[in-house]
Amino acid sequence: MNDLFYILDASAFINGFEPKSQFNFTVSEITDEVKDLKSKILLDQAIEEGKIIIKEPKEEFIKELNEIISKSGDDLRLSEADKNLLALALDLKCENENIKVLTDDYSMQNVLKIIDIPYDSIITEGIKGIYNWVKTCEGCKKEFDADYPFDDCEICGSKVFKRRIKTY
Repeated sequence: MNDLFYILDASAFINGFEPKSQFNFTVSEITDEVKDLKSKILLDQAIEEGKIIIKEPKEEFIKELNEIISKSGDDLRLSEADKNLLALALDLKCENENIKVLTDDYSMQNVLKIIDIPYDSIITEGIKGIYNWVKTCEGCKKEFDADYPFDDCEICGSKVFKRRIKTY
């Protein structure tokens, strides 16, 4: 049986995950998101001991992920670090089918459900369904494409916000 590969978001470190094996991966940007002293010390120590491997996703998986999240609208809610971690999950899934992402980030969990990669939360319950996001005018309710560049509606001038739509 293959060992379980963990892909770790910053929330895993911040909320107390302690790696027990050497099959733990993250991307370099995630290490920058860990700011509190205790978590940073534990993270740095785990990296030094070889219990966490910093690995960057291949470009093909970044492109694949960007196509997926542009369709779901999650590109509106994910940081570059989140996107790279999700692309790494796709990359490692191709190498080893026995992976799990540890994150409390609901947007990341949404994408993980879409791409059918298992995940666990550290301190939250996690999401129940799959959601898409759409930019919507607060006033006239017009929906805009994800790349709509303005914060205000071009029709009525009201604020444009990101609205969640349950798809499953």
